[in-house]
Amino acid sequence: MHETESRTSNRAVLAAVHRHDVDEAEFMESLAELRRLAKTLGLAVTATCTQRRAAFDPGTYLGSGKLQELKELVAAGAADTILVDHEITPSQARNLEKAAGAAVLDRTAVILEIFHRHASSRAARAQVEIVRLQYLAPRLREHGAGRDRQRGGVGGKGAGESHLELDRRKIRDRIAELTAELAALEQERRTQRARRRDLARVALVGYTNAGKSTLMRALTGSEAYVADKLFATLDTTVRAL
Repeated sequence: MHETESRTSNRAVLAAVHRHDVDEAEFMESLAELRRLAKTLGLAVTATCTQRRAAFDPGTYLGSGKLQELKELVAAGAADTILVDHEITPSQARNLEKAAGAAVLDRTAVILEIFHRHASSRAARAQVEIVRLQYLAPRLREHGAGRDRQRGGVGGKGAGESHLELDRRKIRDRIAELTAELAALEQERRTQRARRRDLARVALVGYTNAGKSTLMRALTGSEAYVADKLFATLDTTVRAL
């Protein structure tokens, strides 16, 4: 237990810009939720770095003073992951990572990683993978700068595809494959729904960790998975009452 807690790879610092058009309560609520998302990922938040600005810095999200503060936290071993409480651009993520010397995950990346870990059904896994690939595609340029071109043509002649072009094509092909898989699964779901067409149907909907699975267990006596975590359940569950 103590050994796990001492590992730097399990530590993170939260970074957030408090814009002037966001009130204090909303800002603090968002930070609290990001802290819970970090806990769901198994990360211990060691520090919070916030800054009041009219807008995000276009290059690094945070201003130079907070960048230096983050760099010092990382250098001191307080964390090696920075969780940003907004969705930032690929270039902002790359610049922030380079300036602070730590891996950077924005809010969207954190949620997608949780989805990836918690998806269990074929449909949920395919849906999550599609979204992750769509998120990754525009970020390939930032991570692939300077890579050599592939040799192409007969006997290796010709310019061929760059690594970036090849990676993007692989992503497009994979998304097409997953989309076809989802279409086939949808046909199966339509067949299952047809069997229930004469029954009254009720849907439980609500925000993550609102208690939907707990209520379903209470109503139906089912063994629906329950955990005090954000996005603990991703798959649609159907039970008889």
